[in-house]
Amino acid sequence: MKIKYSPLKLRRENRSASEAEWAEKKCISLKGVKPKKKSEIREVLRKLSGWHYIKGEIVKTFKFADYYETVAFLNAVAWIANQENHHPEIELSYKTCVIRYSTHSIGGISDNDFICAAEINFLNGTE
Repeated sequence: MKIKYSPLKLRRENRSASEAEWAEKKCISLKGVKPKKKSEIREVLRKLSGWHYIKGEIVKTFKFADYYETVAFLNAVAWIANQENHHPEIELSYKTCVIRYSTHSIGGISDNDFICAAEINFLNGTE
């Protein structure tokens, strides 16, 4: 029996329409897809709060009050990654979690990276 549970509590009131549009999309197979150009990446990142393009990845650092909140966030990110079948690199410390996305199968940034970044931005308390 598959449990239909989402740890996501969406916070749409403070988000741009374009960020919400990215979060509504679903990751797809990228066979034959080419990586995004830097100009395309910069354009999309203007719509995704707090994400930056650094050394071939899109990256965001999230800060929390304590370790418990940080790990709870990490678990929610893991849930998103599993649902989308698109997994980030994650660095976890006591009050900080750094998320890095790139699409290894195409050697660069894809729409899937932006989709997951937008979904993560909609997690409760991650502004």
